[in-house]
Amino acid sequence: MSHHFTTLDTIVLAGYFAATLGIGLYFRRRSKSVEGFTVASRNLPGWLCGLSILGAYVSSISFLAFPGKAFAANWNPFVFSLSLPIATWIGVKWFMPFYRRSGHVSAYSHLEERFGSWARIYASSCFILTQIVRVGMITYLMALPLNVLLGWDLRWVIVFTTVLTTIFAFLGGIVAVIWADAFQTVVLVGGAIACAVLLVLGLPGGPGQLLEIASVKDKFSLGSFGLGWGEPTFWVVLIYGFATHLQNFGVDQSYIQRYHAASSDREASRSIWMGGLLYIPLSALFFFIGTALFAYYTAHPEALAPDYADPAKSDFVFPYFIVTALPSGVTGLLIAAIFAAAMGNVASSLTSSATILLDDCYRRFFNPNATERQAIKFLRITTVAGGLLSCAIALAMSTVVRNALDTSWTLAGICSGGMLGLFLLGLISRRIVNRGAALGVLAGVAVILWMTVSPHWSWWPEATRSPLHRFLTLVVGTITIVLVGAAVTIASSRRAYTPPGGS
Repeated sequence: MSHHFTTLDTIVLAGYFAATLGIGLYFRRRSKSVEGFTVASRNLPGWLCGLSILGAYVSSISFLAFPGKAFAANWNPFVFSLSLPIATWIGVKWFMPFYRRSGHVSAYSHLEERFGSWARIYASSCFILTQIVRVGMITYLMALPLNVLLGWDLRWVIVFTTVLTTIFAFLGGIVAVIWADAFQTVVLVGGAIACAVLLVLGLPGGPGQLLEIASVKDKFSLGSFGLGWGEPTFWVVLIYGFATHLQNFGVDQSYIQRYHAASSDREASRSIWMGGLLYIPLSALFFFIGTALFAYYTAHPEALAPDYADPAKSDFVFPYFIVTALPSGVTGLLIAAIFAAAMGNVASSLTSSATILLDDCYRRFFNPNATERQAIKFLRITTVAGGLLSCAIALAMSTVVRNALDTSWTLAGICSGGMLGLFLLGLISRRIVNRGAALGVLAGVAVILWMTVSPHWSWWPEATRSPLHRFLTLVVGTITIVLVGAAVTIASSRRAYTPPGGS
């Protein structure tokens, strides 16, 4: 493979690293308090929080895995984005006002008020577990381009990028994350547009040839519209996307902190609409890049190394194109864009996880009267610990992950544990009893485990294996919790009722 990472590319990449760390240093003073570190002192404009929400949606999973999926298959995963407008409306109408009225920084403190301490612990644990998996996946994907680019051992690249991101999160807290997200989103969009244009210009027949090649191979397909639930059909991905968006806007701490960081309800609403709706055309751009890559290497088959023609390595194709086909300077910009997509997400996950550990663990059970100094020290220590753990997860993933997008979505459905269902139980009715919520969660977790392990364990009876696609794990787990919780509450009410004339 011919590398051409020039001095100009090095300057662009180094300049990006310097700018990112500079943002962390600049906002260090504003993150010296707990309020500053966790909610940016609640005074940020809506447009800034909106770009940050968009940045939270767009990670290296989007930047690399979306093109990789479109290159190897089609646009079926794009259906994930199509349910965003409805979920965004629900987030603006109910979720955001609920959290801003509550005044709690933790997204899960109200669950304790509603159902008891077990509910708060359960939801917090699910969030932390989800973030560990997500950060590990993002860090792994962030390391891929440098591994392809310079031939460095992937493990050392993971270590380097994790250290850099952890330092940034440690210094600046959520206020630096939000400002960096805005900067990084602009870099990412600019880099993606530049790459899409260069891909089209690199085809001898231009856009017409791209459309012709893609049409012959059905590369723009959104998947089957059949009603089978065992495959990633249009409807399966759409439903999975809707549940995931509701979970993001409703129970994801990293989003909730952005609601609190906005200066008013109006600015918070504006940020949700901005972040949610802009993601749709941006994700379409990533899938277009994947389709354009397929057309480009179909027109120039000699330009693609044989190793990268393997569908199992589709996540590497975009980095390969970046380091072998782009002009000097643009390569550095695209590598910086990949870091832009990932570092903000990782730093956001680290700071939100530290916030949950502070409010739902340290202050709740170990030191309720913690001073400001003790609390900020705890936040910084847990941020570093989270960085180390994410590094370990990313190193483990580098040896087992084959397709990043499918793996990420599957693990997200499992690790979330159906906590959206518990939140919805408390939101839709004040009549839901504690016992109903607890039994609903137990039933939901049992269903999630069944859907996860039954298709893969050879000793599991064939007749009782889950026939549903793994993307539906989150959906079915959520529905189970809501239905069982409601049913137990109704049954308890009927047993408690004494008819007239009864004893």
